[in-house]
Amino acid sequence: MSVIYRSLVTACDRFVPTAMRPLWEHPAGPKTIFFWAPAMKWGLVIASISDIQRPVDKLSATQTSALAATGLIWSRYSLVITPKNWALFSVNVFVAITNCYQLSRIYNYNRKIKQ
Repeated sequence: MSVIYRSLVTACDRFVPTAMRPLWEHPAGPKTIFFWAPAMKWGLVIASISDIQRPVDKLSATQTSALAATGLIWSRYSLVITPKNWALFSVNVFVAITNCYQLSRIYNYNRKIKQ
């Protein structure tokens, strides 16, 4: 698989405009996993945002807590690694925010049920 990916990157190299070269050649740019992991993780943010429409009783507090914790932990990690990965930081901040919001919905729902 890496042979295919390297071939694809090499083929795309000649089409990258000069203005985009710094991003393309960056240590955390599209040529590395440091770019693609955060790009794919935006799917978790989109899923969390779409869950806002879901009834609260259908949400999993355990799963939401795990995602919120993951977002917080990886946000910190993305700033201590070299190279600093701002894309990873931003996606994890959004994962944490969206899931903390969902946790607040779950908490408020459970509090109302007990009353």
